Amino acid sequence: MNLLAIDTSSIACTVAIQVDGTLLERHEERPREHTQLLMPMLKDGLREAGAELSDLDAIVLGNGPGSFIGMRIAASVSQGLAHGAGLKIIPVSSLAAVAAEVFASSDATKVAVAQDAHMNEVYLGLFARGNDEKPMPLIPERLHGQEVISEFSGESNTLRISAGQGWQRYPELWAVNEPCFSASSGILYPRAKYLLALADLGEAVHPKDIEPAYLRQKVAEKPAASIP
Repeated sequence: MNLLAIDTSSIACTVAIQVDGTLLERHEERPREHTQLLMPMLKDGLREAGAELSDLDAIVLGNGPGSFIGMRIAASVSQGLAHGAGLKIIPVSSLAAVAAEVFASSDATKVAVAQDAHMNEVYLGLFARGNDEKPMPLIPERLHGQEVISEFSGESNTLRISAGQGWQRYPELWAVNEPCFSASSGILYPRAKYLLALADLGEAVHPKDIEPAYLRQKVAEKPAASIP
């Protein structure tokens, strides 16, 4: 498939283009600069690949969960490009993209991805390595406070890894869950090329039907209590 992947759900602004077997990626970790970075990255990537939007089969969107503003930037740009080129959009979990990189770069059999959701919470996804080497969700992605991950508590921690910036943002979360893990990964943010690996054309939707995975529908929602 010929695909363009975009993710701005974290401080990383990341774009990947896969055309005729060639893969190009642009990745910058610069907070609050997505609106300045994204379009030049897209144009440069397409130009280097020698491709036009009309050459693509679909656009792959890192659909969060993550930063509200960041998710809206990627969704809006993807929708605009897709409308103009008559393309559909394949929404992919940004947490799963982090898990995919962990599995590609380690022997981990399970990974817990946590991204900062503010209000003393993280966006949490738990994944197992599937038979096809892709991350297989173990739970629906959710908001999680600074408490033990019950699904992992009491299990053997062999080859179970933590990933994502949420663990660094909330040291208390790591402190109460450290016994559940064999290691902590340095992979903090999604990269677009791992979105490509998870894209399924059968899951493509019309641009108007994209629904970002906000998880918290109200920013003012009362946060979970933190550990004393």
